[in-house]
Amino acid sequence: MSESVVIVGAGITGLCTGLALAKNGHPVTLVERDAPPPAGDVDEAFFQWNRRGAAQFRHPHAFLAAMSNLLENSFPDLIEEFWHAGARKITFKDMLPPELESEYVAEPGDEKLWLLMCRRATMETVFRRYAERSNLTILSDTQVTGTLIEKADDMIDVKGIKVRNRDGEDTEIHADIVIDAGGRNSKFKEWLADEGAKFSSEDDDAEIVYYTRHYKLLDGVEEPERRSDMPSAGDLGYLKFGVFPGEGGHFAVIICLPNHEHELREAIKDGETFDQICQGIPGLARWIGPEKCTSTTSSFGFGDIHAIWHHSVHDQKPAALNFFSVGDAAVRTNPLYGRGCSTGVIHAHVLADLIQEEKDPLRRALSFATKTEEELRPIFNASLNEDRRGIKRAKSILEGEELDKTRGFKQWFGAAFGDAIGRASREKIHVLRGAMRSFNLMEKPGDFLKDWPTRMTILRYMIKGRKHNAAIRLQRGPKRQEMLEILRAEHKTVNTA
Repeated sequence: MSESVVIVGAGITGLCTGLALAKNGHPVTLVERDAPPPAGDVDEAFFQWNRRGAAQFRHPHAFLAAMSNLLENSFPDLIEEFWHAGARKITFKDMLPPELESEYVAEPGDEKLWLLMCRRATMETVFRRYAERSNLTILSDTQVTGTLIEKADDMIDVKGIKVRNRDGEDTEIHADIVIDAGGRNSKFKEWLADEGAKFSSEDDDAEIVYYTRHYKLLDGVEEPERRSDMPSAGDLGYLKFGVFPGEGGHFAVIICLPNHEHELREAIKDGETFDQICQGIPGLARWIGPEKCTSTTSSFGFGDIHAIWHHSVHDQKPAALNFFSVGDAAVRTNPLYGRGCSTGVIHAHVLADLIQEEKDPLRRALSFATKTEEELRPIFNASLNEDRRGIKRAKSILEGEELDKTRGFKQWFGAAFGDAIGRASREKIHVLRGAMRSFNLMEKPGDFLKDWPTRMTILRYMIKGRKHNAAIRLQRGPKRQEMLEILRAEHKTVNTA
């Protein structure tokens, strides 16, 4: 008989874990503290569903190609339901800069290089309703209050969980395997540590806060055409920005600010000021304005962003047997890079495959730690490096330095190499294809740079010089001081009106 499984957390990672295990024949129970989505359409879910357990619920999301293909291969009918809900498919051809569209010739593998985009509420609603029709038991409005364990031979063996339902009744759920998909606020490690389990963590502060506002295009208004000179996503050094198109004319704008930008962070909380900042950036101004769209939410932020890796194996000894953490409960990166859902689903399938292949609890725990390192460590390190570069750039600008200023040969070489990649990706399809495969987690981050033609192309661009290449990186938009002066002037106007 297949092992029974209880999963805590019915977000995207938890649902994917449950679906993968149920497909392998395991009886699966998902426990979720929040209510299920409202019975209506996805708009009702977006505006009315109270998802306390998903802090990022109303921030932009996308399924990268690695996740999209994994789901399509495993659950093709689920992908069809996303299309019925209005989700968008962004292909590699759609990602091409306008100046490269006429040169495009499809290559094998391009058909797998695509993203699925829609609002997070739509993602979760489609997932949840699909899971409810599958061979899964989902307990909503149910709070996990603790663990059920046994101790033997100096090992903790997890046997289930303690829960409290919506009526305040306490009960126990026994299972052969317990999986924590409870996200960044999971309490399992605290509970197990109180029983003697040993955990440790890597923790790096990204030192940023990002703010989101949702909009909907007015009837008859088309999305702006893509323009290389006015991209809808970019980095001004002191501010990062991006547009996330959704379904049915909905879209979201995200603006990311360093923790130290106190004045900008305070100003952007106001919806009108958020729009004003957008209108000051050419790539966003093409989307925002009363003649183009209407806002559907206020401006809201998401902070306390850390890259965290929780270790549950020390000296070849697992913290607990028959207990596993997946997604943000185990490994978390800066959500700005859009990898959270995808890495969570990859992690879920790694675990589901391992449970199927390995039956010994000790070997299974050790193998899961090893496979997690193999699959997620390159992604984690790449995100961490991007965070650190962003922190340095932002602090340099705060101190009055130009965005492209470098100190020493090592820093110059790194900047020159990065600029060359950026320029080559804009002008050479084969470089862009490799970069997009890397970004979409279809291969390990940076692996495309091992391709000899790609390396030679980037070298040729480096020879052209930083001044030539840096222009592609320096986004159009006001400098930090200019933006502050604009906002201060507007604030004075409002105060005297």
